[in-house]
Parts: sequence; C-alpha cells; structure tokens
Amino acid sequence: MPDPISWEYAWPYITAALIGGYLLGSIPFGLVLTKLAGLGDVRQIGSGNIGATNVLRTGRKGLAAATLLLDGGKGAAAVLIAQFWGPDMAITAAFGAVLGHLFPVWLSFKGGKGMATALGVLLALDWRLGAACCALWLLVAVVFRFSSLASLVSIAAAPVLSWFILGDLQMVQMTGAMAVLIWLRHHENIRRLATGQESKIGQKKE
Repeated sequence: MPDPISWEYAWPYITAALIGGYLLGSIPFGLVLTKLAGLGDVRQIGSGNIGATNVLRTGRKGLAAATLLLDGGKGAAAVLIAQFWGPDMAITAAFGAVLGHLFPVWLSFKGGKGMATALGVLLALDWRLGAACCALWLLVAVVFRFSSLASLVSIAAAPVLSWFILGDLQMVQMTGAMAVLIWLRHHENIRRLATGQESKIGQKKE
C-alpha cells in the first residue's frame, strides 16, 4: 500500500508524473493508425470517437485490435515508468494517462472514452485488479454486445474491487475519479442505451 503523499516535498515529482502520464496518454493511436492506413479521419465516421470500438466500424479488425493494445499500452507504460520513483508516482501517472486520453491537447481536448487506457493502467498498477476489471468488461460485452455498457459497468466496479482486492484508499480514490470522468465521457452512450439506439460491437454506424 502506498504511503500517504507528503505534498510539501513531493509536489514537483507528483506534477512531473501527472504531466508525463498525460502526454503519454494523449497520443491518439486510433486517429494515427487510421490515417496511416489511408482511411481518413476516424472522427468523421460512426460515433466520431478515436477509440478501438469506433475504429472497428471501419471494418479493419486488425487496426481496431492495434488501437486497443496501443491505447492500453500507453497507460501501462506511464505507470511502469513512474513506478521507478515509487507507488505514489505510479498512481499519479496512471490518472494522468487516462486524463490525457480523454482530453488530449493535440485534439482540442476532445479525445476518446478512456476505457482501454484505464484497463492498461489498472493492469500495470496491480494485475489482479486489472484482470478482474477486464474479465467483467468481457463478460458484459459478450452477454449484451455493448462496448459502452461493458465499460460503464467495469469502471464503476473498479473502486469497489480496489477496496476488496487491495484495501488501498489511494487506489479507491484514484479509480473513483477515473470512473467519474469516464462516465461523463460516456454521457451520449448512456442516453443511447436508455433509448435503445446504441450500436452493438462490430455494428457499422451510419
């Protein structure tokens, strides 16, 4: 369990971890990959999102898988790099990476929904917590075939799982903050789920 942060001495390191995580998290792999593949701007199709689910609507499963892995990988990389300076830095970088994906400066702060990056940071912080959230995401996705619903359920469970698996208040607080941000970014999905208009996984959206 990380020790309580001593802000008086740690704030320069905390700031560096937050900014470093943000910069890593803000790399828009979905947008970059689809442009390199000659598919244009992924923001102009489907939901307009830069994440793997929307990339899948191009019909290119390989690109969608690559986007998923890279979005998760950048979150994990931010945590693993920051861990050299301690668990507090890792937690801070984890939050920064999710923040960067949600609100990338390069895209006028209009980024993705953040779930792949969130799962990446959770796996890097503690594989048990990450695996539990991944398993929950997969279960909901297989049963209901809604990526958004799977994301909402699994990230909402993350603070609860953090407490029962780790007993770590800092992790509960961080995952709780991530959950709030990701739910806010899913507000349109929540509306479409409520009205029965949400697209299912693999379904092309006009």
